[in-house]
Amino acid sequence: MRVLLSVFALVFVSLPALAETPVPNTPPPAPVHAIALHGMPKYAPDFTHVDYVNPDAPKGGTLKLNAIGSFDSLNPFIVKGTPAAGLNFLRSGLVYESLMQNAWDEPFTLYGVIAESIEMPEDKSWVAFNLRPEARWADGAPITAEDVVWTFNTITSEGQPFFKAYYGDVETVEATSARRVKFTFKVAGNAELPLIVAEMAILPKHYWTQDGRAFNQTSLEAPLGSGPYAVGKVEAGRRIEYVRREDWWGKDLPLFKGFNNFERITYDYYRDSNVALEAFFAGEFDVQIENTAKLWETAYDAAPVKDGRIAKEEIENASPAGMQAFIYNIRRPVFQDDAVREALSFAFDFEWSNKQFAYGAYTRTDSYFENSELASSGLPQGRELELLERFRGKIPDAVFTETYEPPKTDGSGNARANLRTAMTLLDEAGWKLGADGVRAKDGVRLEFEILDANPMFERWVLPFTKNLERIGVKANFRVVDSAQYQNRMNGFDFDMTVGGFGQSASPGNEQRDFWGSEKADIEGSRNYIGIKDPVIDQLIEELIQAKSREDLVAHCQAMDRILLWNHYVIPMWHFPKWRIAHWAHIERPENLSGISPLISQTWWAKDAGTK
Repeated sequence: MRVLLSVFALVFVSLPALAETPVPNTPPPAPVHAIALHGMPKYAPDFTHVDYVNPDAPKGGTLKLNAIGSFDSLNPFIVKGTPAAGLNFLRSGLVYESLMQNAWDEPFTLYGVIAESIEMPEDKSWVAFNLRPEARWADGAPITAEDVVWTFNTITSEGQPFFKAYYGDVETVEATSARRVKFTFKVAGNAELPLIVAEMAILPKHYWTQDGRAFNQTSLEAPLGSGPYAVGKVEAGRRIEYVRREDWWGKDLPLFKGFNNFERITYDYYRDSNVALEAFFAGEFDVQIENTAKLWETAYDAAPVKDGRIAKEEIENASPAGMQAFIYNIRRPVFQDDAVREALSFAFDFEWSNKQFAYGAYTRTDSYFENSELASSGLPQGRELELLERFRGKIPDAVFTETYEPPKTDGSGNARANLRTAMTLLDEAGWKLGADGVRAKDGVRLEFEILDANPMFERWVLPFTKNLERIGVKANFRVVDSAQYQNRMNGFDFDMTVGGFGQSASPGNEQRDFWGSEKADIEGSRNYIGIKDPVIDQLIEELIQAKSREDLVAHCQAMDRILLWNHYVIPMWHFPKWRIAHWAHIERPENLSGISPLISQTWWAKDAGTK
């Protein structure tokens, strides 16, 4: 998904305390400027700017960025097509705005954007947003409550399956006036639901319902938005330009002071990352976020780096790492045996590969909530153990008796002990070695394909497949273009892939899309693994209903253990820093948020604004 979602928790500013049971004649909740899941919002109603910007950043210049692959659509809200870089399908972005937007230096606090205030009762059974009278579409039409209603109904019926799951607890949405919209929920107490509703990017009803436009079809027509930029020139599959709107209604909001500094932002597409890196050194684009440790150590010896024209930085971050891994598709018969899934993990020699390919830079991942307090550790105890005890006999026994650790080697490249363990597990599970050197059981050969869109992973995958061959498993690595890869992932047409499950500081409703049973057979969902487990389903629903931060953490840790001990993935690695190289004429705030570097939003051109 490669998509990363912010899902957090809830508290009100200046909201009077109400009884759990409604009291007759109780006054309605007071409108407030911000909401947070736990604790109080950091910024008071009279704040002037956030702390991770330069409020005096000059305006002007062009930011040139890159993307890999291609695109054939400017509609990021639907399953069809590959949308262009820079178009968000959730939250505020370059072209679209949402009702509220998160502050990037808080776990999950939202401040008003299209909505100037929010109302919500103590039991969280509904939420209402009061829209700013100055909020406008780029054609000058006002943003109305009807736009919000139409957006919600359309994306949940015609958009990506994600939306239907993400907003699954919304019962109704109605415009109570031209500038007030109310969401009523199926259940009370879903603490994050008001926030994720507030993050929904709002679309213009009048634009999509005129001139015969079909929302569920791909299009390269520049969309009508409400954000700080409009789509400029488009070269299908090759280049897209965004031009700042000088008449943007939100430019004076305190939340955006120091934001949106570039006059233009462009994305040029390259066929692969090697070509893109050479283009970067040639000055074809301005900023490179490097995700490959070996390239960071060996390839950045170009002249512009040596002479200081390109700055090379490693910046600490506090962003949850989630899980990057070899992902099994357990819909496939070959992976329905958990003994097979466990055995194959012993063939991945991370320690040797990390030294060979990453200069030892990476840390092995051992949690679906890596680099956060949500990750399980040690043996379960306290509230977490209490949650798990209910499921004894329905979850792996190891959950209670062992701390999960991925198989380890000494890094020498000699993984014989691990491979012997793998062969023992396969032998005991009845997977017998055939005359052709490949194991089989009940007519199913232990043979599969590893699918990916990034050829850079080949050097990591090939030693893995060689080790698999040594234990009687046949695997091949296949690289396809990004469009074909996405189509196959949407249709679950793969055996194994290299991918990730990004997490936020406060997981919630999106966990249904990752692991929920009802999503396992819905094409386009992110339940790539194909998990159908009533225990996981129950924990997800309880997590969504968590009444406190402590309860949310305990549920995440409990779910983490169950996912790990079912061996649904072979964990890979994470790196708790951003590796960023940028040409010296592009400057950044002294303090970044820790969650995202926000390059296109808060950086600026050095000589912008000078005469």
